Amino acid sequence: MDTLTPDPVKQPDRPKLLLVMGPGLITGASDDDPSGIATYSQVGAQFGYGLAWTLLFSYPLMAAIQEISARIGRVTGYGIAGNLRRHYPTWLSSSIVGLLLIANIINLGADLGAMGAGLKLLIGGPALLYVCLFGLLSAALEIFTRYARYVSVLKWLCLSLFSYVICAFVVDVPWGEVARAVFWPSISLKPDYIVAIVAVMGTTISPYLFFWQAEQEVEDENERPGAHPLTHAPWEARAEFSRIRVDTYLGMALSNVIAFFIVVTTATTLHAHGHTDIQTSAQAAEALRAVAGRFTFVVFAAGIIGTGLLTLPVLAGSAAYAVGEMLSWRVGLASRPLQAKAFYAVIAAATAIGVGLNFTAIDPVKALYWSAVLNGVVAVPVMIVMMHLSMRKGIMSAFTLPPALRVLGWIATVVMAATVVAMVVTWLA
Repeated sequence: MDTLTPDPVKQPDRPKLLLVMGPGLITGASDDDPSGIATYSQVGAQFGYGLAWTLLFSYPLMAAIQEISARIGRVTGYGIAGNLRRHYPTWLSSSIVGLLLIANIINLGADLGAMGAGLKLLIGGPALLYVCLFGLLSAALEIFTRYARYVSVLKWLCLSLFSYVICAFVVDVPWGEVARAVFWPSISLKPDYIVAIVAVMGTTISPYLFFWQAEQEVEDENERPGAHPLTHAPWEARAEFSRIRVDTYLGMALSNVIAFFIVVTTATTLHAHGHTDIQTSAQAAEALRAVAGRFTFVVFAAGIIGTGLLTLPVLAGSAAYAVGEMLSWRVGLASRPLQAKAFYAVIAAATAIGVGLNFTAIDPVKALYWSAVLNGVVAVPVMIVMMHLSMRKGIMSAFTLPPALRVLGWIATVVMAATVVAMVVTWLA
């Protein structure tokens, strides 16, 4: 038998940065969905710059946990749910996937509602019709578009995030005051302050992002000729881990920088003018029209639609990946619709239910902020299992987590658990 190390997988002739930017970029960008925009807008409107520090604090934690997610997919050739099914009790995998499914569908409904409201603000017309059209467009693209082309579309949609950078530089921001709030914050133990921290952490560190990035690593590996799970091809590890790290840390940096600018914009305009009760991203956009001018309003509202189009497939796709792997279905956006009917049926069903929530007494638009809190709660058990999984040699072979990443991953897990406990204690006090 030939035991020589195979040649490295030859990569397409593309600029180096474009070569490494993939799952991490899309995952990070999709973190700033309409739900996240609503959360950051509410935080900026209610607390001014007082919670801007959380975005600097959360960056290394979210980057570490996303890198761990990506490593799990690339090393094992399975996503989070697939590894849960193969190595853990059924009750545990089904419970985690069930919680993820609930949180994702609520997020889908909330994001669709926000997009419909955002388009209504821009051009008028019936918001519910726009909700249906956005849901149909997103599901159709995800189901019927070729995988490589679809990923390229998602990458271009990442540009919509820069609308919030533009907003921050249109308004007159006191950057000295912002810097003091970031690097020398005044911490409060009031219930609304603690809940806001949980909401921010639940938005930046969200379970659907773990499942999505792990599965996208699996998809990319399956799509690249000559690539294998690292348990079968350890010689690929050095290059792959380097790519994952650059991709993930740049993607998460993009996510938190955009979130920071949303907080700064709403703090400078809405908080400064007494608009402190912002419940939705569309409401934030409407309020900006009065205090910051039409241009800021249009850019902010258009960003809601662009980021929503980026995030809807991530929410529906991560739910379908999780359910499909748990039930041993064929999964993957690279598969044709008839090859993975059940997988695509979950995408369609999750999107349809999200659309339907907007027609019920449950108002998913007002649930935006609380969906972020729910994500924070759900993230804790998922992160605990991920950390345990990624340190088992029986699963990760020689690629268990290095010490620095292990420490950061556990710190992120403990911080998420502590914020959730603090929120519950303040509610009961």
